[in-house]
Amino acid sequence: MSEAHESSERPQKRYFVGITGASGVVYGVRLAQALAELGHRVDVSISDAGERVLAIEHDLRRPAGASDARWIVGSEAAPRVRLLDNRSIEAGPASGTYPLAAAAICPCSMGTLGRIASGYSSCLIERVADVQLKEGRSLVLVPRETPLSRIHLDHLNRLAWAGATIAPAMPAFYTRPRSIEELIDHLVAKVMDAMGVPHELVRRWGMPKSEHHGRRPPNLPTDPGPRPDLEPEDRHDLGEGCDA
Repeated sequence: MSEAHESSERPQKRYFVGITGASGVVYGVRLAQALAELGHRVDVSISDAGERVLAIEHDLRRPAGASDARWIVGSEAAPRVRLLDNRSIEAGPASGTYPLAAAAICPCSMGTLGRIASGYSSCLIERVADVQLKEGRSLVLVPRETPLSRIHLDHLNRLAWAGATIAPAMPAFYTRPRSIEELIDHLVAKVMDAMGVPHELVRRWGMPKSEHHGRRPPNLPTDPGPRPDLEPEDRHDLGEGCDA
């Protein structure tokens, strides 16, 4: 049975993906792609710092006047992905009445993590996280930082206690990955599991190859080419304020 046929038989839901200014933004891009490829509707919000990291790590920049998500998730997934301005605290996902099945902040910067842990909703991404916690719904946080300070660990502990699932961006090697894309998919698959999303993105441990039908969508930004030189003003901390 094809993945497209299987996805048409699954009940379609709406998910939220927040991409903040930590390294590893490709995880969030891939997550949005994978959810859309399953036929789900995906709301995506990118912080200002998240967009800067997209440019630094993958040379991806929002085109002037762009109103859809093709520039980040590709043309195949774009019809099911809606980009929301991170300043739009009036957007649907900011309300507990909005029917989100689950939300993921992927990756989640330490600044964003601290504000969510403190109940401080200064932008849409943080408000969505706050709503998921207060409504008792699924919230997955994907921190990408090392080493972790005691403050970071305290915030992680508070959020786990409050009901969030902490899924650190830790690549696994027991699957003997042959590419960066396979490492990315393994982490994204773990996030989708935590969100309660059925999928066949990766072959599960112990599963025969004949039972795995996953495939890769186009436009995964893992080869940005030569790294551009950064101007001195581009080297400042990305973790300041809501833009993290």
